[in-house]
Amino acid sequence: MATPDRITEIKTSLAKPGHTQSFACDVALRTEECIVVYYRMTRDYNLHGIPLQAGNLTVGYFWFDRPYNLYHWIERDGTTSAWYFNIGDVTSFDGSTLEWHDLAVDILATPSGRIDILDEDELPADLDPALRSRIMQARDVVLGALAELTSDADITSAHLLATVPASPPVA
Repeated sequence: MATPDRITEIKTSLAKPGHTQSFACDVALRTEECIVVYYRMTRDYNLHGIPLQAGNLTVGYFWFDRPYNLYHWIERDGTTSAWYFNIGDVTSFDGSTLEWHDLAVDILATPSGRIDILDEDELPADLDPALRSRIMQARDVVLGALAELTSDADITSAHLLATVPASPPVA
């Protein structure tokens, strides 16, 4: 198998002005509408009560024209742990660096039907009303299309998993 194409994902945050995070990701798919990346977890995490183990896969969907992105968390056996939507915008993509701005509000959904809207309390009290409205509208778009979005992610991720290198055994 050829070496995967790699990009750097850079995240800025409305809730933490001036703070950035960078992630090296492998590219699974590039289209004019989006870029899909994957990352194999190197350690165990617990995110909002969802246990994510070393070796699990995160498939990140970044659309250039949608006010959200999606992290699809997948177990080592290929089953879905959860879908995690970030309300935010891709601010630039030059082919090797993807920059996006996290607008604080997140939506966590699980196959068992759990749906949590997270971090609305992180929106600044003095946030511009137009931006607050745009964030809430994006939240509502995700919630209104949740079944379709998660189904599409399941189908696309399953197809892409066939091209992702197998994870090594966890010691």
